[in-house]
Amino acid sequence: MFLLKTRRERESVIVQAMIKIYCHENHNSEGNLCEECELLGKYAEKRLLSCMYGEVKPVCKHCPVHCYSPVMREQMRKVMRWAGPRMIFRNPVFAISHIIDNLTAPKQKRKSTSKTTHSR
Repeated sequence: MFLLKTRRERESVIVQAMIKIYCHENHNSEGNLCEECELLGKYAEKRLLSCMYGEVKPVCKHCPVHCYSPVMREQMRKVMRWAGPRMIFRNPVFAISHIIDNLTAPKQKRKSTSKTTHSR
């Protein structure tokens, strides 16, 4: 069952569902994904499975380590911006579990690279 999977497995299923929704509506694909979306799905799966944080991974947008290439990161943002709001109507279980996972995911702090200056 979907809800009994690990957080990473759930995230993978949800991302693939979002890519499918996006591709079907924006690239007029019937059943199968277009080549661009299929590559994005495989790339996302690979990145997710090799995440250095494992099961305690933060939500990607809050992660201090961006493992997606800039091009793929932008493609994924585009897919998520478009498909995210539609998930509640297309697959409410996925949408609600994604929201819960995002709220309960550990927050990783980015290390500050700026030096503090002291005012006199």
